[in-house]
Order: sequence, then structure tokens, then C-alpha cells
Amino acid sequence: QVQLVESGGGLVQAGGSLRLSCVASGGSLSSYYSMGWFRQAPGKEREFVAHISRSGGSTAYADSVMGRFTISRDNAKNTVWLQMNRLKPEDTAVYCCAASNRNSGLRSAGFYDYWGQGTQVTVSS
Repeated sequence: QVQLVESGGGLVQAGGSLRLSCVASGGSLSSYYSMGWFRQAPGKEREFVAHISRSGGSTAYADSVMGRFTISRDNAKNTVWLQMNRLKPEDTAVYCCAASNRNSGLRSAGFYDYWGQGTQVTVSS
């Protein structure tokens, strides 16, 4: 059973940056799981942010974050990151990382097997 723990959230002004981390324990991410980041704002549905392939060689992003966010991973450290630049107030949400045994359909939350508790990101205007 993989446990995922996110960190790095906080309060930042619009235009600022944050780097979220997701550390796995109880199982190795070493070329074994595709990883994704999702977010959920108050009163809104959870939405896809980004995902990265098992090897780290392929990534995908939601249109709303393309060019501002970067997902990366280090399997040796069992860690996935989400670098968020040029943050906007509409990026305010709880951000969760998730692990999947699949290689496709990774924009859908239903295809992920393990989830972290999330970290709050608040962007002030």
C-alpha cells in the first residue's frame, strides 16, 4: 500500500511561485507508477492539473496551467514535484498528488489508485 504525502503549499501573492512535493512511502515509485496532480477549489469539482509517465519522459498539463506549471519526478527519491510559477488567484485550491498503475487516461481522477491528503495553495490578488 503506497502512502503519499504532499507538502509545499502556502500563501503567495499573484505572480509568485511555489514548489509542491509529493513523497511516497510503503512502496517504490521507481518506474512503477504514473503520477498526477489534481486540485479542488471550494465549491468546485476536482480537476486535473498535470501528470507524468513512469519514466518521467512524458508529461501532460491542463490548458489552464500550461507554460506556468512543471511536473517532475525522481524515482530514486520516491518524490514527485509540481513547480508552479506566475500563480494566479484562480489557482487557489487544495492540491493532491496521486499514483496510477495505468499508462493512459491519466487526466481522469478515476484511473488513479492512491491519493495523498493534499496541501493548500492560496494565491492573493
